[in-house]
Amino acid sequence: MRTDRVALAGLAALGAVVSCGAAAAHPVRAVYGGALYHDVPLANSDSGGIEEGPNVQAEIQFESPRVFRYVLDPSIYVMGSVNTRGDTSFGGFGFNWKFHLTPGWAIEPGIGYVVHTGELDIPFPRGDPRNRAFADENILFGSRDLFRLTLGLTRDFGQRWSGQLYYEHLSHGQIIGDGRNQGLDSIGLRAAYRFRAKDGSKL
Repeated sequence: MRTDRVALAGLAALGAVVSCGAAAAHPVRAVYGGALYHDVPLANSDSGGIEEGPNVQAEIQFESPRVFRYVLDPSIYVMGSVNTRGDTSFGGFGFNWKFHLTPGWAIEPGIGYVVHTGELDIPFPRGDPRNRAFADENILFGSRDLFRLTLGLTRDFGQRWSGQLYYEHLSHGQIIGDGRNQGLDSIGLRAAYRFRAKDGSKL
């Protein structure tokens, strides 16, 4: 089944990347997990509400190499997101920053790259009566490679735990793809457990 292939491929890819990260001696900074409402309809969007969910998501953040301290010390992450209804799942990597607003509150913007299991375009020729039904049931991403833009509003609960209201957008932006670009917006809640402080020290 498609869902089984997605799960196995995601686990294999995540395991490979995590192993490479550990081998490169970049210790884990934090782990995140949660569920997102998949394909949220937003204003000025030509998609939304086509696919269903939720998506179950996991993310591991690593300490960044010293060279990245000159760009506000992001975490490097690897992540996977599996749709519970068999729709679009995806996985990838990127950078995440954390900026404190007040004691206990922070925003976490991020940018990354993912590959996904969704549809790129309508597979039927023009005039085929199946076109409309296919478009109504699938997001047409236009590219297998997508940017992942994220923003989290984070509430810390002590040094180790935090909760997060999380927004995520996937699209190719006519940069790493062209043509179709309906994109995907998701909103949900995540929890995080931190192993290390921003200076790399153990908590």
